Amino acid sequence: MKKIEAIIRPFKLDEVKEALMEEGIRGLTISEVRGYGRQKGHTETYRGSEYRIEFIPKIKIEVVVEDGKSEKVVDAILRTAKTGQVGDGKIFIYDVKDVIRIRTEESGQDAL
Repeated sequence: MKKIEAIIRPFKLDEVKEALMEEGIRGLTISEVRGYGRQKGHTETYRGSEYRIEFIPKIKIEVVVEDGKSEKVVDAILRTAKTGQVGDGKIFIYDVKDVIRIRTEESGQDAL
């Protein structure tokens, strides 16, 4: 099994979620996160005063899938989250040793 974490722009969440549903993903976790990479923040003006926004708001999507589905999931995220601009985000892929559903105590792929 693989855990796929994607850091994306907030306005792309609905598109990415729909693409994942089309790939048969039944569940995912999202978190509102902040960070910076090459963007290194930006400057905004509010009531005549300039101030620096160091950490940019992003969305983190986490999903665990069978090994065979990971490539399709990554492709779906790339296809829908990409704008071609700096700050589109990153995708991280991890190996998952086991998964256990707490309610039924099922494990492995049955728990997905």
